[in-house]
Amino acid sequence: MLRRLALTTVVSLAALSAVAPAAAAATGPLPLPLPLPVLQDDARTRLTITVSGTGDSAAEGSFELRCAPAGGSHPVAEQACGRLDELAGGSGDPFAPVPADALCTLQSGGPATARVTGRWQGRHIDSAFSRTNGCEISRWNNLIPVLPNVR
Repeated sequence: MLRRLALTTVVSLAALSAVAPAAAAATGPLPLPLPLPVLQDDARTRLTITVSGTGDSAAEGSFELRCAPAGGSHPVAEQACGRLDELAGGSGDPFAPVPADALCTLQSGGPATARVTGRWQGRHIDSAFSRTNGCEISRWNNLIPVLPNVR
């Protein structure tokens, strides 16, 4: 994708540089260039979610989630994309780790773990999830149905 972007940029600049001198001579100085638009692929959600230790074979494995439009191998892609859309409007980062100084209840939600990698809201995501204490359980539950509902 980066190659395609680079190639498009180079071809566009080459075409503009060939036309610009003639246009400038005919019409005067050129206006300031407009910023390049964000490519749709850069803003689109594309995540790989790998889940293990849930005790539910249907919930375990590696799933791809694509949004706008919803798709991929995620079992409930449309609902997961809807949840990510809800979270995008919030003030917190659902993929941020629990702060090191957080006070968390000493409870265990089981051995389930998950890793989410890819792109969301135009940024790179590489986040690990577990259910090892109250904070981690809450963080996991905040992402249901992106992550499976584990009890």
